[in-house]
Amino acid sequence: MSFSSILANDPAPQAGFLSPMNLLLFAMFGLLIFMMVRKQKKTKAAAQEQRSKLAPGVEMMTNFGLFGKVLAIDEEENKILLEISPGTTATVHRQTVAKIITAADEETIVPDDASSLTLNLDKASESVESVEDSIERLKNENNKDN
Repeated sequence: MSFSSILANDPAPQAGFLSPMNLLLFAMFGLLIFMMVRKQKKTKAAAQEQRSKLAPGVEMMTNFGLFGKVLAIDEEENKILLEISPGTTATVHRQTVAKIITAADEETIVPDDASSLTLNLDKASESVESVEDSIERLKNENNKDN
């Protein structure tokens, strides 16, 4: 049996270059390229926006979790001088900027102490009962249970 006789007896003839499977493959390949280009453009736009916000006096966070205030930016060597605490500075590469901290971000920070979460007793003095009133109320509640 020769090769040409096998091809002649082939029950499924080939549809050629524009078969449905080939069209589907090219469509998926085109979609993949489109998505990659779109993601690259978004990433580039986000990086450009971050660079435009970066200036001396801005609070920022680095990729490795170091928070600080930008003191100076060296454009030629891509370095940023950060003040991480009063009098303590660190020099980091410009590409390590992970986040610019804005005023809106600072408003959502929870305070370290609980003083802002407690009631101001001076303003709420009308609704606060005295010690004697509390003892009397508790005695009355206890008598109701018996």
